[in-house]
Amino acid sequence: MTTAIDPVALTADLIRCPSITPEEGGALVLLERVLTDAGFTCTRVDRNGTPNLFARWGAKGHARTFGFNGHTDVVPLGNPDDWSRAPFGAEVAQGRIWGRGACDMKSGVAAFVAAAVDFVTATPPAGAVIVTITGDEEGPGTDGTVALLDWMAEQGEAMSVCLVGEPTCPDVMGEMIKIGRRGSMTMTVTATGVQGHAAYPHRANNPLPVLVGFLNELAQHELDQGSDHFDPSTLALTTIDVGNPASNVIPASAKAVFNIRFNDLHSGASLTEWLRDLAANFSKNSGIKLDLDVSVSGESFLTPPGPLVDLVAQAVSLETGVTPVLSTSGGTSDARFVKDYCPVVEFGLVGKSMHQVDEFAEVSDIQVLKAVYSRILTGYFA
Repeated sequence: MTTAIDPVALTADLIRCPSITPEEGGALVLLERVLTDAGFTCTRVDRNGTPNLFARWGAKGHARTFGFNGHTDVVPLGNPDDWSRAPFGAEVAQGRIWGRGACDMKSGVAAFVAAAVDFVTATPPAGAVIVTITGDEEGPGTDGTVALLDWMAEQGEAMSVCLVGEPTCPDVMGEMIKIGRRGSMTMTVTATGVQGHAAYPHRANNPLPVLVGFLNELAQHELDQGSDHFDPSTLALTTIDVGNPASNVIPASAKAVFNIRFNDLHSGASLTEWLRDLAANFSKNSGIKLDLDVSVSGESFLTPPGPLVDLVAQAVSLETGVTPVLSTSGGTSDARFVKDYCPVVEFGLVGKSMHQVDEFAEVSDIQVLKAVYSRILTGYFA
């Protein structure tokens, strides 16, 4: 009889791998060994120095293929002296496992790998199970899950559905499933005028009042009032930079950065068009040139309630005793890439300690998470 994989022990092994983006740290090597030993076909899909792992159990191209997605890279430690426990020590104390990545999201990866291995070993399904793990979720994101999905398309590999194991619960295990995410875009606006002496402002063209007026227009604008599954879109000013050390000089230029988190009433293209039209209008009326540099990191998406969402929600409820809320709140995740290939939902641990000093996960929650994933697999292939 094969011994079941302990997701807490696997979490500890992964925490001990110092995989700060973009370092692999041994995490994917460890997972490849575990998955290969269980009969998965594993392929490293590294791209431009970014480490990625693809693993499949079962026949390629099967009509019923369940996928898991996650990441083993972690954010930097900050000041190591601020940690009360070794950041990569994986110490278990007070019912918790401590270390960078304990919450986000080595525990989630350990739970779905353990569930997948035990499932295909004990009850080989009539179908396939795919595991995709990247080392670039906390970084630029250009050569991580995107590279895996590109490679899968080239190789004829496909997932029918996918579950991303990111932390999704605000405070209580089981309380929230992510069925979509808002889009995200960041804009840098540069206002360019004419430099001059502060005592002779008529000989200059000060870009600051126009920039401030433009930013105020943005800050006061209501993008929408929300939609059926999304809260209202938000716009946040994040920095204004002039770089002018002299109080008697009107600067030639100034920059500001703002971020929009938008729902399914917008797209990156529609918001970009609105912003460029508004900037052009300010430029025309002032003589100050406003240039916009726009970066869209992800579009909004929704996996509507249906078979996949119902399957995950039922498994969560049965294993945790909590009826989960179906949410689209929070930031972005790699689900924004997966949604272009197959239906995707997210469920994972409580995320209160993610990216913090003394990051941790509740040991009991990791065990429950594995049980949820196991129940999902059983239900999907039933």
